[in-house]
Amino acid sequence: MGVLNITPDSFSDGGNLFKDRRVDLSAVQTAAQRMIEQGASVLDIGGESTRPGAQPVGVSQELDRVIPVVEALTQLDTILSVDTRHASVAAAAIAAGAHMINDISAGGDPEMLPTIAASHVGYAMMHMQGIPENMQQSPHYGDVVGEVGEYLKQRYLACLHAGIDGGRLMLDPGFGFGKTLAHNLQLLDGLSQLKVSGVPLLVGLSRKSMLGTITGKPVEDRTIASVAAALIAVQRGADLVRVHDVAATQDALMVLQALPVPGHC
Repeated sequence: MGVLNITPDSFSDGGNLFKDRRVDLSAVQTAAQRMIEQGASVLDIGGESTRPGAQPVGVSQELDRVIPVVEALTQLDTILSVDTRHASVAAAAIAAGAHMINDISAGGDPEMLPTIAASHVGYAMMHMQGIPENMQQSPHYGDVVGEVGEYLKQRYLACLHAGIDGGRLMLDPGFGFGKTLAHNLQLLDGLSQLKVSGVPLLVGLSRKSMLGTITGKPVEDRTIASVAAALIAVQRGADLVRVHDVAATQDALMVLQALPVPGHC
């Protein structure tokens, strides 16, 4: 999953797709095509930064950023995902041609699950302790793997109850969303324990602050750490990795996939 942040303030690449304070659709199309050529099978379009401490944007502003991008990319041979926690944005994105909704709040908007149930799109739900404005102030868990796993299971069951087919769902443990470095590392190591009824796991570790803490590198120099984290995540059970550096990640995954399957010649 390649990241297309249609925001001026995302932690890693905010503003890259803006020109004169407006979304640069030409730059977006170029970036999207490049990611597809590099190996991305999903493009995740986000119009609201959810980095730690980020302030929410208005729904109208999010719509102004996201919907023209979805419309501009619908002819590409890829899955278009929209990263939003607002049901009205999700509904508009689906109408514009999005194939998937990536919701960091896991249905925090009470209209989100009915919106997804009324559609045929995929739906990814993430665990987050708190909200972006305060999630990193004092995250705490007794058993982070067990608690995140139970939360994801309950959200999965809520979707089934809302009439959403389980085959349309993905679950995301939410690395960096209300977690310390220790919590993140425990989740990464225990990723296989988070599987719920065979539902695919989506993992986003790319360029995150935990990698900066480990390596001492600024966000623009975390490519190698990001690729290593993605590789470990796939080895631990991730089915889809959300990344900024598509080409480097794809190369690493191709090497992993080239290994012989144990027990086969």
